Amino acid sequence: MTARATPRVLTAATAALLALGGLSACSDGDGGGGKDPGRVDVVAAFYPLQFLTERIGGDRVVVGNLTKPGAEPHDLELNPRQVGQVVDAELIVYLTGFQPAVDEAVEQNGGDRAFDVAGVAPLLDAAAGDHEHEGEAGHEGEAGHEEGGGKDPHLWLDPTRLATVGDRLAERLGAVDPGHAADYTARAGALRAELTKLDTEYAEGLRTCQRREIVTSHTAFGYLAEHYKLEQIGITGLTPESEPSPQRLAEVAREAREHQAGTIFFETLVSPKVAETIAREVGAKTAVLDPIEGPPAEGDYLSAMRANLQTLRTALDCS
Repeated sequence: MTARATPRVLTAATAALLALGGLSACSDGDGGGGKDPGRVDVVAAFYPLQFLTERIGGDRVVVGNLTKPGAEPHDLELNPRQVGQVVDAELIVYLTGFQPAVDEAVEQNGGDRAFDVAGVAPLLDAAAGDHEHEGEAGHEGEAGHEEGGGKDPHLWLDPTRLATVGDRLAERLGAVDPGHAADYTARAGALRAELTKLDTEYAEGLRTCQRREIVTSHTAFGYLAEHYKLEQIGITGLTPESEPSPQRLAEVAREAREHQAGTIFFETLVSPKVAETIAREVGAKTAVLDPIEGPPAEGDYLSAMRANLQTLRTALDCS
């Protein structure tokens, strides 16, 4: 499990829905059966996977997103219509460990139609990219220091990893729709080129900065921090709704002062109150650093990543 130490126990109602969904999938024979015979019906678990599927699938796919815009994806609960989407999809694109309800629905109904992007490349440990210093031992279990040595699911914040996921997704789409396999491969290649350009922009934009520590509202930026040689100081852990202890808040404030952090980052889908509290205490500003777990208000994944880059360059005094 990556996003939390123990899986959520499903309610009886949800378990019943999944059981019914399993029966429905069996009755369909192959468990798929898209509604539009001319296009592939795909269900994506949350926004970055929707973005990836739409870009690679093009007009050959119809993509449904299980996570509604504006909803925090970590705690997604599936209603009957969403369970039906999983049952009926010809391909299910998800990330195991990130959304326990989706994991359960896929286990009950996915069969060989599921594509788990977590299996494309090894996930980083939860603490990857985190700031470390002497005396930090003993804080395991505090927010920002995940229990149990779990894995970080936020792989899409490293564009090179997302490009690799795209290549594998193109292969899966080609297996579902062999007549257009070459088109999926070509679109994945074009997207890889865009993501490679984005990676270059990040590497160059963050090469020379006065500071390299980022104080974030939750530890979603481990992949970005590791890839671009930053250090993440997370107020809360991998799940943004977890409550930081008073000891963790004091520790983050101390580290923010130590590294002269001028900006405390909060994000789009959770309350900024904790970040604002720390910012007031250390005399810093606040700014949005988007983990891109949901669709941005404007643009897409690429534009949101570029907005993050500009925010980081300003906050870290990059030349």
